[in-house]
Amino acid sequence: MRKHDVNKMVGGKVKKPGKRGRKPAKIDLKAKLERSRQSARECRARKKLRYQYLEELVSSKERAICALREELEMYKQWCSAMDQGKIPSEIKALLTGDEQKPPQGGGIKASKNNKNNNNVSTNGQS
Repeated sequence: MRKHDVNKMVGGKVKKPGKRGRKPAKIDLKAKLERSRQSARECRARKKLRYQYLEELVSSKERAICALREELEMYKQWCSAMDQGKIPSEIKALLTGDEQKPPQGGGIKASKNNKNNNNVSTNGQS
């Protein structure tokens, strides 16, 4: 017997020295390369979509920030006007018009809608 032909007996089974696990199947290299290219194309497409989504998210957050800054500036102007003893017309309209109306529907949703309507009317009058 040669040195290389020696097999180990472990638990009644013949074990051959060398690599463990499944042996790789004989795969056509061109097909493997094409699958790799397709996988890379799909990965780039997913990455592009992810970046588009994130850019849209950032721009919507930036628009929300701008709207909030404008609203804050409006409230600052209202406060400075009230410090001078003047009541802004928007606040007069809120005090006289909206507080006298009873909430419609009487439920929680109606009061939330009423709040949203108040915000819309005050935001549009800056």
